Amino acid sequence: MLKKSLPFIFLVIFFSGCKVESFTISGELIDIEPGSLVYLDKLGRTTLIPVDSVKINESGEFKFSGKITIPEFFLLRTNNDNFLTTLIEPGENLSIKAYADSFAFPVEIRGSAGTQLLVDFDNRLQATINMLHELNYEYEENINSPDLPLIMEDLDKRAVTIIGDMSRYSKNFIDNNIGSLASLIVLYKQIVPGVYVLDSRTDGGYYMKVDSSLFTLYPESEPVKQLHIQLEALSGAFEAQKTVDTLFGIGAVVPDISLPNPDGEVISLYSTRGQVVLVDFWAAWCPPCRAENPNLVKVYDEYHGKGFEIFQVSLDQTREAWLKGIEADQLGQWIHVSDLKYWESEVVPLYNIESIPANYLLDREGRVIATGLRGGALEAILKEVLD
Repeated sequence: MLKKSLPFIFLVIFFSGCKVESFTISGELIDIEPGSLVYLDKLGRTTLIPVDSVKINESGEFKFSGKITIPEFFLLRTNNDNFLTTLIEPGENLSIKAYADSFAFPVEIRGSAGTQLLVDFDNRLQATINMLHELNYEYEENINSPDLPLIMEDLDKRAVTIIGDMSRYSKNFIDNNIGSLASLIVLYKQIVPGVYVLDSRTDGGYYMKVDSSLFTLYPESEPVKQLHIQLEALSGAFEAQKTVDTLFGIGAVVPDISLPNPDGEVISLYSTRGQVVLVDFWAAWCPPCRAENPNLVKVYDEYHGKGFEIFQVSLDQTREAWLKGIEADQLGQWIHVSDLKYWESEVVPLYNIESIPANYLLDREGRVIATGLRGGALEAILKEVLD
């Protein structure tokens, strides 16, 4: 008798756990034109899935409704550049109030704890980005100062502190919200393009922690499934990284780079053989890169006459931005090349570049002496090699 009842009990538990519940998302957009459209998309495994669209009424208000069985990420947007990511639980009734031109930073949220968590994190991240921009402004204001090297050293230290604080905040956020899908979003947030708040190589434990918790709680969630798939592949990526470390480790000969300079002339990295060369990957849009440039100017002026050269590769998207960065930072004395393809540049997979600035110091035969040189580290090595 007991054995016959077990399947029935299982079905009751299963279907009660997948109960369909309604939700609503309503809001008021300040200073928006009545009749404008607001769109609702759901975050799938790798894409956004269109759900609905509604017109703003005369009071700037809108409302969506639907049904879900598990927490889901929804994007509210007026266009592709103005959106708010929400996290909706079954049965929740989210209400927001925001200015029409800054959907991502609502002035009021009610009825959704998950959405509040996402907004709190985004506010903290935006504050970090703003602080880094301020450092860049300080650099630009002091570009002609005789004390620029000292100023840059200070700016670099402050940038490291700011980024470190954001990393610690992100880890604490995950620890405090490990059962919420909000912790998943943290893994995909970037400070600047290509620079994530957490690094899967050094912070892999947090990626595993999020996956372990959320895949247990929400195995049917498409974004959670995607993270699980990515982390299963990560072990293979770690093995691949070992190969990369061998190819680009101390004593290795790095691949050649042949790209156009600002005048359109193709220049090869291998053409610099016979000199001690710093291969430096940067971009005018990258604040940490710009912060490092005065150090490069200083060591170039001191050691170029002794056989030192810089081969600087840009990941900029436009020639105008690239040249403006070179001029502003007074970098015109050394070799510059770029295919102006941003993260689609051919050098990115060739050198396995995941963030910038990145660099390799090569000896006169083109073999790696050191990598990842920042601040005074480059000058210290050049003093040993060339003095």
